[in-house]
Amino acid sequence: MSSPTGPASGLPVRMPRPRQPGRHRRPEPLAAPEGAPALVLAVPGTSSAATRSLAEEVVSIARSELPGLDARIGYLDGDDGEFPTLQSVLTRAAEERTARYEQARAAGADVTEPDGPVAVVVPLLAGPDNALLRRVRQAVMESRIAADLTDVLGPHPLLAEALHVRLSEAGLARADRARLFTVATAADGIILASVGGEEAVQAAGITGMLLAARLAVPVMAAALDEEGAIAATAEQLRGSGSQQLALAPYLIGPEIDAGLLDAAAKEAGCSAAEALGPYPAIGKLALAKYTTALGIAPQQPQGAPVR
Repeated sequence: MSSPTGPASGLPVRMPRPRQPGRHRRPEPLAAPEGAPALVLAVPGTSSAATRSLAEEVVSIARSELPGLDARIGYLDGDDGEFPTLQSVLTRAAEERTARYEQARAAGADVTEPDGPVAVVVPLLAGPDNALLRRVRQAVMESRIAADLTDVLGPHPLLAEALHVRLSEAGLARADRARLFTVATAADGIILASVGGEEAVQAAGITGMLLAARLAVPVMAAALDEEGAIAATAEQLRGSGSQQLALAPYLIGPEIDAGLLDAAAKEAGCSAAEALGPYPAIGKLALAKYTTALGIAPQQPQGAPVR
């Protein structure tokens, strides 16, 4: 038993730790503002259980980073049943916002009629793909819902980190250059495979430079959707001295047929890593696009330092 003046048994009392003053004070955890627009993840590619699982993991990561976040998933090729289309998700978000406002008014609350975007749409794409982005933009327009559309997730140092991890998981790169061990199958040249034409290759090349700095091996970007581009890039790397190549997909996964990756790896005569998938950086970057669009994120998430 304790008394107002202290514990009766003489046991110590844990006192609350005082807030640390000055510039070293821990920042207050960020939370979604009340009434903030929904984050709607626009998922390209064929709808499937695997695609849904990936998208759900990405939005779960985003929610864990920003408590109170309303995060939803809309599929470009959905069926409005198991896989809701982007248009229907936006329409539902608008209807729910209106319903909340009307219920609050009916209850006598002094509320302001909502305005501004209903949602912020974030394409689940690592790099620019004009064909897919046109479809996302068209879906937003056809929904007739006020929504902001962000840019794609890359290029970004976190994507270079994710590529490094996927290569190391496949045994194609050291997990950490600072450690004194070797990987017998480690590649001495990396082909960074993208889709979306020349603009996508250039954007992938920026992340490729960051990956090259991490691995200390040459990295060249090539178009997966351009016939012969992967094989030509492999030949160029071999001509410059690389003997053991690896294919690293600069892709999240749903936007490309896995069979195309396998065919490209065979064509180049090399092994391939897995696509980026639901790596934690993907959820963090999706959230960063959302918070930046709303003006509540002073900084983008930082990549891990090069070892």
